[in-house]
Amino acid sequence: MSTLTDAYLACWNETDPQARRTLVDQHWAPDATYTDPLVDVAGRDCVAATIAAVQEQFPGFVFTPVGPVDAHHRQARFGWGLGPAGQEPVVVGFDVVVTDAQGRIERVLGFLDKVPA
Repeated sequence: MSTLTDAYLACWNETDPQARRTLVDQHWAPDATYTDPLVDVAGRDCVAATIAAVQEQFPGFVFTPVGPVDAHHRQARFGWGLGPAGQEPVVVGFDVVVTDAQGRIERVLGFLDKVPA
């Protein structure tokens, strides 16, 4: 499942809109959903727009894995941090990712553990 999390974080870290869309199309199911405390979206277009919005809100920040990946069947949970490259994350959370039969991201349930004041 580490390749899943690598692909997932690559989507969130890709700043070029066309390259990011290519990654989303490659790794997310067409009707994928993404839900966290701030947003609830469905479909690749909305997922790509959500990623773009996060990048606008936190310019120059990157997502990095935090801790091990816990996976079974077609689901994985893992922690992540968001912050300037090489520095302590400003935002910390964890996501539960469920894949479809083709191994594409079908559903993401996100949780925020640490957010800026």
